[in-house]
Amino acid sequence: MTFLIQQTLIYAVPLMIVALAGVFSERSGIINLALEGIMIFGAFMGVLFVNLAQTAGWFIEAKAAGNWLALQGFEVLAMLVAAAMGALFSLLLSFASINLRADQTIGGTALNLMAPALVLFFIRMIANQNTLQMATGDSASWFMIKKSTLGFEKNADLGFLGNTLLNKVYLATYLCILIFVVLSIILYKTRFGLRLRSCGENPQAADSLGINVYKMRYAGVSISGALAGMGGFVYSLTTANCTSNGDVAGFGFLALAVMIFGNWKPLNIAAASLLFGLFKCIAAAYSSLDINGDGVYMLSQIGISSHLYRMLPYIITLLVLAFTSKGSRAPKAEGIPYDKGSR
Repeated sequence: MTFLIQQTLIYAVPLMIVALAGVFSERSGIINLALEGIMIFGAFMGVLFVNLAQTAGWFIEAKAAGNWLALQGFEVLAMLVAAAMGALFSLLLSFASINLRADQTIGGTALNLMAPALVLFFIRMIANQNTLQMATGDSASWFMIKKSTLGFEKNADLGFLGNTLLNKVYLATYLCILIFVVLSIILYKTRFGLRLRSCGENPQAADSLGINVYKMRYAGVSISGALAGMGGFVYSLTTANCTSNGDVAGFGFLALAVMIFGNWKPLNIAAASLLFGLFKCIAAAYSSLDINGDGVYMLSQIGISSHLYRMLPYIITLLVLAFTSKGSRAPKAEGIPYDKGSR
């Protein structure tokens, strides 16, 4: 059960943070279909930063000395780089949608097509192969928090909660949960959040009250890009051994489904992310899941094809959207370019 909860969180947290990225953009009035592309770009930039820092020897001494605080700082720094680059990449969508008033769906699709090609081009230039990896070691040996990291004996029993929350976990997972909570409060309990949401519901009314709709939409898309870029790197760090190959397994599109299923509300999105994360966990680790702790791997013994397990998260996505999308209420002005002169 501990393994199941940990793996579910590992898959659910990137979904949660990227779905919130979509909420910030769409609440401001801009449809951000480019979440997948921004995740791919953010994952690449985060892994590239880790690779270059290791090559330059920045944290080699800290790793040799077992200074886990410095290594966690290194992880946070990589997350910030990925977030900054994701925000920068999202400016392409902002400029096309806000200044040029281009079709937002086509703009997002264009970024989704451009990102993997751009990332693979750079990877081929830098590494002369199709996958960019850490210069030395792997993500678990550098960034994973274990019992021994916190000063406990390897055989120490920390109890169910201790083993679940403090052993073989990543700081990035808990940071993303904290960021999700803080930004959800900002979106719904602050003046900035109210102004941002008003621009997605009735931008003309917001403008009449002195709110700069263009700036608020730029802010919404930039925050969205930062969160998606960070989510891409966290996905790469926790599930892909801190590698980048121009692919995030469709997590950007899954995050869009989570956002719609959650009706653009943070609490609903958190619950939906856990549901989708559970099925993604089952798809990835069904053969090693001991649900009852009795040594019987039931899911691998019931005769279902492995391909069906891998399809499961996406089948669930289609079913959930088919039954819930009609009841979802999107922001009224999303996807509509704002014209200051129209009323």
